Amino acid sequence: MSDETPKSIVNVIDEFDYSTQNEFYNEKFKKWRRNKDNHCAFNFVANKNEKVYVESKGFVAHSVEEAEKESLTHIVYIIGIAALMWLVTEDVIGKLGISLFTLLGFDIHANFFNSSIYGGSMEIVAALIVVSVLKIVVPAIYAHIKFKFPRKVEFMGKMNNSLALVGAISLTLIICTATSLPSAYSSESKEIYDYFRSIDADLYVWDQTEFLVYTIFDVVIMSIISEIFFRGAMFAALRQFGDPFAIIFTALTAGLLTQDFRAMPVTILISLVAGYGMVSSGTMFTAISVSIVYKMYNLALLILETDRTEKMPLTRNIFMMITLAAGIIGFVVFWIAFVRRKKGGIALYSSEYSRWRRFGFALKTFPYSAVLLICLAYATVRLTQ
Repeated sequence: MSDETPKSIVNVIDEFDYSTQNEFYNEKFKKWRRNKDNHCAFNFVANKNEKVYVESKGFVAHSVEEAEKESLTHIVYIIGIAALMWLVTEDVIGKLGISLFTLLGFDIHANFFNSSIYGGSMEIVAALIVVSVLKIVVPAIYAHIKFKFPRKVEFMGKMNNSLALVGAISLTLIICTATSLPSAYSSESKEIYDYFRSIDADLYVWDQTEFLVYTIFDVVIMSIISEIFFRGAMFAALRQFGDPFAIIFTALTAGLLTQDFRAMPVTILISLVAGYGMVSSGTMFTAISVSIVYKMYNLALLILETDRTEKMPLTRNIFMMITLAAGIIGFVVFWIAFVRRKKGGIALYSSEYSRWRRFGFALKTFPYSAVLLICLAYATVRLTQ
């Protein structure tokens, strides 16, 4: 009788929970993972009872733990390079470019020690748009090339459960209301909107062309390209180790790249909702919607605060109360119909490593570890200014 039993065979691809996505996605994802030439795929298969001879070590068993660590560190290495591209573009190339245009006589100036940009409204908006696009698109293209995902896997596109979209947006509204502080926006967005408010005087803010251009760009375009970067190839590669790990790690990365302790908490919270909403609904559209709703809410508050009358605080508070009520009602409906009935959910993977130990491996991987230290150092400098 053979000693091989079903429990002795380890196949990490087959052990992954594919029930949360559609069959087409699952087959494409499995095919990507089974590619033997794919160094980013966690595709360990072995018999626990078998051992192989390794010189200087003798007979040893194949180790799923070593395979998992090797795959994870290789993936995080690529993510670290992509994040480093983001930082270099934003903090070095962008500032050097602005300095060059300053020397050429354009009305724009930058400070290397914070995110502030000064000058004319047209010049500021143009600079912010160019730098913002480059800092996300370049690392996103790099990640796409390195991970080599099929388009249908890199960008989840089929709505498996529309109720998950309702739940994600509702939770976003609750978070927005709970975090309605000046730090709710990123430093760059907050400063540009404050700039427009300062020059608005008695003019209606929407009459400013630059304001309209930046608003459309920040709310719509930035939401789309940001989610493509965080919830695209990066998320798809990490979800081999379970959706909870991928959701948390991408959210942590998004928070760190703000380089601002005041913006990190809400960025991480919104990213967690975006990640959970995407895998629960089956489409990146949910993550993009979460980002757009979050930005529209904070933009609405900023617009309301341009009101110079005594009614402004009352109007703002009523808006916040209505938003909170809508979020709570929507989330209750989602909880009853979606969670209680267990329609959908997130994919899990049972690892030999504890989740915290896995995070330890990832965070210590160079150059991600360097990005972590740079972001924390830069955020500390901003906090003291």
